[in-house]
Amino acid sequence: MEEVEVNRCQIQEWYPKFKSDSIKTEILDLPESFIEYLLDDNGPFLLPLSIEDNDALPNRIHKPEDEEDCEVTGGSEDESEIPPTPPSFPELEMKVKESIQSLGGSAFPKLNWSSPKDSAWISSTGNLKCTSFSEIALLFKSSDSVVHDLCHAYDSCSNKTISRPPKFVLALRKWYPSLHPEMEFRCFVRNMVLVGVSQREVTGFYPSLIERKYELKTAIQSFFSAKVKGKFESKSYTFDIYVTLDHRIKLLDFNPWGAFTLPLLFSWEELEEGGNELDFRIVENQCGVRPGLKTAVPRDYLDTSPGSGWDEFLRKANEELHL
Repeated sequence: MEEVEVNRCQIQEWYPKFKSDSIKTEILDLPESFIEYLLDDNGPFLLPLSIEDNDALPNRIHKPEDEEDCEVTGGSEDESEIPPTPPSFPELEMKVKESIQSLGGSAFPKLNWSSPKDSAWISSTGNLKCTSFSEIALLFKSSDSVVHDLCHAYDSCSNKTISRPPKFVLALRKWYPSLHPEMEFRCFVRNMVLVGVSQREVTGFYPSLIERKYELKTAIQSFFSAKVKGKFESKSYTFDIYVTLDHRIKLLDFNPWGAFTLPLLFSWEELEEGGNELDFRIVENQCGVRPGLKTAVPRDYLDTSPGSGWDEFLRKANEELHL
């Protein structure tokens, strides 16, 4: 795999070309200051100060002239440390707010390649639905998938010359609350030939897929031939799709062939050695269900009873807020 193949899979590279066959997406350039914030793990975990917080709490903004009225009342050893000032990204936040509004009030966020799927558990909804900039910052700051984009996107490249792309983007994708997970598929293209299709959600058995297997296989093959083949420049790659209730197919993503891309119901050896006949795989019975890939959540994170870790954390956070 070469750097150019990885670069083609960035959403800002492929989306403009396949926009009519994908879901509505707003793409924003991220300032370097926000990237530095995401990578900074030396200090406390701080969410950015939002525009609304800034207006509501003007005293939290540091003004040098205010220092003249300060009076030192005790030794430095007895004084509490001054809490760090939360970062603020007002221009980016305003653009995010406008983009989310244009998408209907909620969005699914991702960076150049990855979404923060491993940190969905930390959101109030348990998924990646975001309605504000602070929700996006919380998911990104908590995600190892995002760290991969920021630091390790080119680690598997045979001709690696760079450690990161020249710019990072925030892609906000329209949120659909009623998507059916069994209708998402990963398609594998080797040497310009569609050789494999796998059920994307391998943690569930959906009997309806068995009845529609031939129909779906035919529809996906036709979609690849008409919409994708020859238009995506790499010879070998994968792409994810969603099949709607009215049988339309929507492009969700592109990924490089091999490396960190999951083969799901295949192995990479099978895909490399198989013939040119399309192999369509779904979970055929309950015994075929695979373990989930989501990050496990410690039990302490689920326990909010009085005296629990979360109860203590929230109590202290509330005290800090009042201070």
